[in-house]
Amino acid sequence: MSQLPPFSRRRFLGSMLGLAGSTAAPFALNLAAMGQAAAQSADDYKALVCLFMAGGNDAFNTVLATDTPSWNEYLRLRNTGGNDSIHLPAVGAAGGVLPIVPATAQAGRSFALHPALGPLKSLFDDGRAAVVANVGTLIQPVTLAQYKAGSVALPPKLFSHNDQQSTWQSGLPEGASVGWGGRLGDLVGTGNSNAMFTAVSAASNALFLSGRQVRQFQVGQAGAVPIRNINLSGSLFGTAQGPAALREIITTAGSDMMEQEYVATVGRAISSQSILSSAMLPAGPGGVPNPPPYVNPNTGASGANPLAVQLQTVARIIGGRGPLGAKRQVFYVTLGSFDTHDRQKALHADLMARVAHALAYFDTALAALQGADMRRQVTTFTASDFGRTFSSNGDGTDHGWGAHHFVVGGAVKGRDIYGAFPTTGVGHELDVGSGALLPTTSVDQYGATLARWFGVADSQLASVFPNIGNFSRRDLGFMAA
Repeated sequence: MSQLPPFSRRRFLGSMLGLAGSTAAPFALNLAAMGQAAAQSADDYKALVCLFMAGGNDAFNTVLATDTPSWNEYLRLRNTGGNDSIHLPAVGAAGGVLPIVPATAQAGRSFALHPALGPLKSLFDDGRAAVVANVGTLIQPVTLAQYKAGSVALPPKLFSHNDQQSTWQSGLPEGASVGWGGRLGDLVGTGNSNAMFTAVSAASNALFLSGRQVRQFQVGQAGAVPIRNINLSGSLFGTAQGPAALREIITTAGSDMMEQEYVATVGRAISSQSILSSAMLPAGPGGVPNPPPYVNPNTGASGANPLAVQLQTVARIIGGRGPLGAKRQVFYVTLGSFDTHDRQKALHADLMARVAHALAYFDTALAALQGADMRRQVTTFTASDFGRTFSSNGDGTDHGWGAHHFVVGGAVKGRDIYGAFPTTGVGHELDVGSGALLPTTSVDQYGATLARWFGVADSQLASVFPNIGNFSRRDLGFMAA
């Protein structure tokens, strides 16, 4: 096989645009222009943090309607008797659900949060947290009759973990390569002097952060994930010359195009690791305080909360926004094990405790970051594969669709529930089976509300949320101007 002629990275990208056809170049130019427009108005700092609850969170035991008709139906369907029951104790009972009073009344309804969400209830009561009701993946508004008849477009492969995680994070089923967090980064990344730190995952590699231009940057508790054995002050294979030799091998390119791209990627990794390690705040005294232990509500034992550690890492990077030249950043953190088909009551209680503990810790950390209150400039929102069924399968629940979510931050119009809270039970106008909810708010609307706060203009929203034009409301009102 003959060797390909030498290509520069710029020539490679130019060739790809040429191969893509006449529509690719105008799209790229328009996207760049939109990014520059966003950058010109980014005279302050803002960050969005996606907290993804992987597995499908049971929203019915997260935010509950407690008015008498709703609670009676809740007990009828979720109190299955014995240790397998997945119902929660009533308001005022020992370990009972925690009442919240939304600023906007919903006629005849009262509400509460899971008993383990005490720290999050405090944020709600203080006006820095809100609930967005019945959010889910949609292409366009759908009624139950239309759903049953299959007469309108629906997201493909509903109730599938992989596909619905992908649809939540990108708008497309499994196999998508670009997420809406990454598309936001494409628009605002030009406002950052180093675009490398626009989209940052403190967890695993996330579709949510993958952009068309912006590359997601993955970090761990210690900061940037290092390339091992290239520290020139160390040794490799028992020799002090080893690290230098390895560094030369992985940073020297020949004439092969793929080799050059690999070397460029390695070079960026080495450079960004050095920049980030010197810019981000330390963990602990003199930097971002370490999270206090969280308490498992089932055992009373205290321990480390990995989700809080991820958010500590996010706070440390936000603290280094000046040296990093960051004006707009999108972050991703995650907590797993929400696929509670069995043992739900105990498992879910522990997960709720971790979520509330981590969000309250993050709020405290941001309130005193480098002596400044950053809470109005950072907004955290929850996401998940889907909700779950209202009816129990014995000691758990099965895959659903719509679910309630939290938005937390100083710029949130908190102490309220946004969207009509659905009827409690089964057999109602939003029940697609076993009490699984037909969403009344789309992920596009949820994300677009956050994007507008982030600085994305109305004219740019469709480039991030392709289905947003199918919905009459682009802004759900839960963010301050």
